[in-house]
Amino acid sequence: MSGDHLPLRRVDHIKFIVGNARQSAYFYRNAFGFDVTAYAGLETGMREEAGYVLQQGKIHFVVASPLHRDHPDNQRLALHGDGVKDIALEVDQVADAYEATVSRGAVGVTEPTRIEDDNGVYEYATIETYGDTTHTFVNHDDYRGVFAPGFQSLDPARYSLSTRRPVGLKAIDHIVGNVELGKMDEWVDFYKQVMGFSQYIHFDDNDISTEYSALMSKVVQNGNGRIKFPINEPAKGKRKSQIDEYLDFYNGPGVQHIAMSSADIIDTVTSMLANDVSFLSVPQTYYETLPERVGEINENMAKITELGILVDRDEEGYLLQLFTKPVEDRPTLFFEVIQRHGSRGFGIGNFKALFEAIERDQALRGTL
Repeated sequence: MSGDHLPLRRVDHIKFIVGNARQSAYFYRNAFGFDVTAYAGLETGMREEAGYVLQQGKIHFVVASPLHRDHPDNQRLALHGDGVKDIALEVDQVADAYEATVSRGAVGVTEPTRIEDDNGVYEYATIETYGDTTHTFVNHDDYRGVFAPGFQSLDPARYSLSTRRPVGLKAIDHIVGNVELGKMDEWVDFYKQVMGFSQYIHFDDNDISTEYSALMSKVVQNGNGRIKFPINEPAKGKRKSQIDEYLDFYNGPGVQHIAMSSADIIDTVTSMLANDVSFLSVPQTYYETLPERVGEINENMAKITELGILVDRDEEGYLLQLFTKPVEDRPTLFFEVIQRHGSRGFGIGNFKALFEAIERDQALRGTL
């Protein structure tokens, strides 16, 4: 049965390599409403890099920066800019997860490792996935520390919590990877054969296209359905698609966007706008036919229109979603806010409007 050889509990955390971890932590705290809960660096005995742990609901981000010029992640920063290095997955047994994936063809990066300190035992192992992105299997059942060895609770003098505006993000919904033309099926097969995932849904260039550009996407999920990874590749079009633009500026495959769930997207988006987060916008004409297309929803349609939130319905229910603009100077990483009312889809009815919104931004950047 798919997933039996690799039981995964959830996405444990996402690690970003950034040019200045302290400033990135400040951004995610003030713009996205995260608590900065832990720190590792020179003061805690970490000599190679500095890192901050950010938490909101069940979401954990780690932003880390190299401290020396010979650190290998300096090359990563020069190549990609700030971006996601690792998607860590919580497992029952680290050694079993590592051995199961490597035996099926995964390339190992770090063999199963146990670190013990005064707070207990922390176990991890790492494998490669698309580009130079990695998956780290972690287990911290017997670890009582604030996050992992080397991390300590944050000194209040570094970040005061008094000015943070919570926005109501709850959990990771899905994480999207962009790969080169012709590589989507290869990585879908990797997740199926190596990781025990199954293919959940497939979108082709007829589903996701405009007059100028298109992409193809397949979504894979793990055995319990808690972890979903859409994998995108560009499709041929008259002009350069958003996937081509990403691959050009990221200089290869990587994580394109992270979708985070909210129990009240109106409150979340309102708070994020107040925090100066920039979102993609669609023309007001999108909302003229929205009531006919999606039917009755619990949310106030006037407010949905005012905030520019997208809505889609399928046979299982409906969802609401909104996408930020890229959060780096390079047009690479962005985020999605999503609220589900039964629907387990990805907003296929919004693809055209979303793609056109991205193309308008591409045109402004001169990259369409």
